[in-house]
Amino acid sequence: MTEKTTQERPARSEEASAFAALGLSRPLCAALAKAGYEKPTPIQEKAIPDVLKGRDLLGCAQTGTGKTAAFALPILNNLRRNAPGLRGRPRVLVLAPTRELAAQIGASFAKYGRGSGLRHHVIFGGVGKMPQKTALKNGLDILVATPGRLLDLMGEGFVDLSRVCHLVLDEADRMLDMGFIKDVRRIVREVPRDRQTLLFSATMPKAIRELSQSILRDPLHVAVDPVASTVEPTSQAVYFVEKAQKIHLLIQMLEDRKLDIDRALVFTRTKHGANKVAKQLENEDFPTAAIHGNKSQTAREKALARFKSGEIRVLVATDIAARGIDIKGLSHVINYDLPNESESYVHRVGRTGRAGLAGAAISFCSGEERPYLRDIERLIRRKLDRPQGDSGDVRDGPIRRRTLKAEAAKRLTEQARVREGSQGGRSGSKPSRPGRAGGKPGGRSGGGNQSRGQGQRSGSARSSGAQGNSAGSSGNNGGNNSGGNSGGGRRGRRR
Repeated sequence: MTEKTTQERPARSEEASAFAALGLSRPLCAALAKAGYEKPTPIQEKAIPDVLKGRDLLGCAQTGTGKTAAFALPILNNLRRNAPGLRGRPRVLVLAPTRELAAQIGASFAKYGRGSGLRHHVIFGGVGKMPQKTALKNGLDILVATPGRLLDLMGEGFVDLSRVCHLVLDEADRMLDMGFIKDVRRIVREVPRDRQTLLFSATMPKAIRELSQSILRDPLHVAVDPVASTVEPTSQAVYFVEKAQKIHLLIQMLEDRKLDIDRALVFTRTKHGANKVAKQLENEDFPTAAIHGNKSQTAREKALARFKSGEIRVLVATDIAARGIDIKGLSHVINYDLPNESESYVHRVGRTGRAGLAGAAISFCSGEERPYLRDIERLIRRKLDRPQGDSGDVRDGPIRRRTLKAEAAKRLTEQARVREGSQGGRSGSKPSRPGRAGGKPGGRSGGGNQSRGQGQRSGSARSSGAQGNSAGSSGNNGGNNSGGNSGGGRRGRRR
């Protein structure tokens, strides 16, 4: 929804001093103090002064380091001094790869921009276009968007980027992974050359370096951590377990009080896998929800809200949700499936241990996933802890036995249904339908069971429609002439 922020009291000097020293205005510092921000993070300290001066920036920072504020605060600061936005012509464009990340960025602009009078709106796919079109018609200053929906609205004539003076590409490497780079280049061509461009990425693959060289002008390079490093407070361990045993290991861990898993974000490689794991955990009485690209935006937001509130303990997700999920105090990230792209590991693990808090990342590795593990350890330049050593053993504990017992009971139930169906097919016969037999419904009830039984024994399943007509006529005449039925069957065989 489009937000117009309201006035609030000025910040006290002691609250604002750390951020004011970076050059931010008093109203912004007041909003930060109200939001509980006490001091800038390293990337904010390095980026904000130069972004305020209008310089382009290439930022390499892992998720959870405060990079959203690093670009949002100086942009808001500079927008206050300029003319208000015109109808459908934003001055700031922020591109994000996922709906969740776009919504998170929009919420940050709303929080930091209280008292500015600036309007912002977030647009992404999976929801209706009409509210988005209305917001664009009413005019806004800041537009946060995913590339696909933005191009749709541009094609329909609702978005004009000719007045954009601040362009931000957040999580650029994820946009590369999701195949959005061509879309990004199309969008950038519609933005004026005389602009400030900020590009942020947790990893720096070759394609991102090439993109930065083509759209940035003499950028400031900011890297607060080594490229592709993981959050320092996060403990990281790997358990070697075969694929079929992973669910049992996960259940054991969730019930292990020593691990103290308060809330767990579980990552799978596929949408089907996410649904399957969520269903298995629900069957074991663990409140769980799944979130992935096939879920509607409403379902995804509801699942996230339930997870954040503590209503559910486990959220199972695919990598599309790795960006933009910001959950305070998330204790554990569990890689049920190791990602086949090692960069995705960095983003998954970045969901925990945020803002300096402690967190834990646990990975399950099957035999076929060991090459992925080697790539991950090479990328992050550290070896994951191995509580079991280099070989795993998942024992048949009470949880696993209970699961197997439930699965066995389900198989027995299905087998019993199959047996009942086959016995019913052999012992009973389907009554003739009036349309095929040519008789009235009452004709099937006349004549007794013996007559029908003889007709069925003598008649062949391959008999033609004439047989059915003969049988129907017998039914209309009382249905007690067994010879008539038998004769119909013999005529059917001769044909």
